[in-house]
Amino acid sequence: MTSEIAKPLPQADLAHVMQFARQDLEKLRGARIFVTGGTGFFGKWLVGSFLHANRELQLAASLTVLTRDPERFRAENPAFAADPSLLLHAGDVRTFAFPLGKFSHAILGASSTGSGPLDLFSTIVDGTRHTLDFAARCGVQRVLFLSSGAVYGAQPSVIRHVPETYHGALDQLQPGSTYGVAKRAAEHLCRIFSATHVLESVVARCFAFSGPYLPLNANFAIGNFMGDVIAGRPISIQGDGTPYRSYLHAADLAVWLWALLVRGRSGSAYNVGSDEDVSIAELARAVAEESGTRTEVRIARTPVPGAPPSRYVPSIDRARSELGLEPRIRLRDGIRRTFEWLRQSSPAAKSAP
Repeated sequence: MTSEIAKPLPQADLAHVMQFARQDLEKLRGARIFVTGGTGFFGKWLVGSFLHANRELQLAASLTVLTRDPERFRAENPAFAADPSLLLHAGDVRTFAFPLGKFSHAILGASSTGSGPLDLFSTIVDGTRHTLDFAARCGVQRVLFLSSGAVYGAQPSVIRHVPETYHGALDQLQPGSTYGVAKRAAEHLCRIFSATHVLESVVARCFAFSGPYLPLNANFAIGNFMGDVIAGRPISIQGDGTPYRSYLHAADLAVWLWALLVRGRSGSAYNVGSDEDVSIAELARAVAEESGTRTEVRIARTPVPGAPPSRYVPSIDRARSELGLEPRIRLRDGIRRTFEWLRQSSPAAKSAP
């Protein structure tokens, strides 16, 4: 299987990160940062925005990314790999040999979904424990753990925006709860290490996102809808279109994560996402309209009268009040920007009807 070369991040999005995260990135001057999960959607945005800021601000910082396959990373991300401030460290997150020297920061984002629930649970929980052991051993001062809104379990329909203080729990006996249960356990590990080591940890409970590098054929509604448009298919909703979600653009996501890393309150969790809620049906229509095509939206099921819609939408009051963070790129603007990026070098996208 040949590797697909990743396109560069849009300059407009990198400029957005620099505009709103500059002061936080300045605090990473001379930093040595270790990242797990650096090859996925979040990781590419963290790596790309860091390398850009490191050059623009002359931070003299470095980023070490853990990856099982350094050669594949280099092949798929030649622009990243060519930067001397990016170092690759080979290994599994659960067993990697600790790199030499001291590190100042760590971002924990590894979560494999490839080999079933046991592998997923082990990667998140055992991988977090192993990386925290590394952080304590190598002098890391600040840890950012990339968690998920899945830790809250099903959001009650009467709660429009779920806050960090909501203590609803997953049904841990359900097979589909593995991801959320594992993230919840890993959050607790971070808290234990903060209490027992000279180590500050911050939790980012991440919701739903849009933007470049989001997969177009995975379990992400907005990515799937864009994939339908690019392929010239109707946008297909398998359900009734009533669930509510919200989407933070990836350039804002990067701004938020750098802020949490350097000045989030240790021992605290912050919801990361947008509070601009939209139904799946409204989302599909927005994607169709902003694509500039005549794409049809097809909804498989009719809503049940009186049935409350499901919700997965955060309250972001804590991030606003404590850190001054806001979703600055609105949903439709983010959709347009992503389509522009997708069409830069995709013949199928350029010829979409």
